Amino acid sequence: MKKTVHMNAETVGAIVRECGFALTDGQMGNLATYLELVLKWNKVMNLIGPYSWDDALRTLLMDSLHLAVFLDSLKLPDAPSCWDFGAGAGLPGIPLRIVWQRGEYHLVEVREKRALFMQQTVARLGLPHTHVFRGRAEDFMEGRIPADLLLSRAFMPWERLLEFAGDRVAPNGRVVILALESPPAALPAGWGLEDSQEYAIGSDTRYFWSLMPNSAAI
Repeated sequence: MKKTVHMNAETVGAIVRECGFALTDGQMGNLATYLELVLKWNKVMNLIGPYSWDDALRTLLMDSLHLAVFLDSLKLPDAPSCWDFGAGAGLPGIPLRIVWQRGEYHLVEVREKRALFMQQTVARLGLPHTHVFRGRAEDFMEGRIPADLLLSRAFMPWERLLEFAGDRVAPNGRVVILALESPPAALPAGWGLEDSQEYAIGSDTRYFWSLMPNSAAI
């Protein structure tokens, strides 16, 4: 029989270290609090599906820690404007902001209950410069200065995303895709691959792609 291990900053930290990351006590405590809130809300609105806390940490939240390392490898501005569309349960954005707090970060979600969850969670964790917009991405983008970073995991297929919001990315900005496959050999006209990274989550291989306008891609 599997021994029950209760969730707290110490047990979360043990798994985080096992997966190769070194976080502060405060960051580990915030990850534990986020997991607690996700699992509480998950009982009434199915935020993440039937995950235990440790499986959610290993399978869902670990993407965010890998993503923080990948973003720091890119030549982003010191304080980038970041857009996260279809943020849902706050993944990858809220765990990302626990460990990576550069610039202004906007979590955009059209579904009211999920947006409410994120608003309350961001406030509970005291995440700086992290904002929740409840509404359509089209409405969020209207009148805003172009983004330095647009993140997407499952908002829409990446080709459609480039058509939908590619012209709202700054000339030296990036679209970072969280994917289950390596980057394609050919990209749509006007776009180039700046960098990519593969990483392991359990037995799965996952990928980040950083796409830039051709005029800026390296």
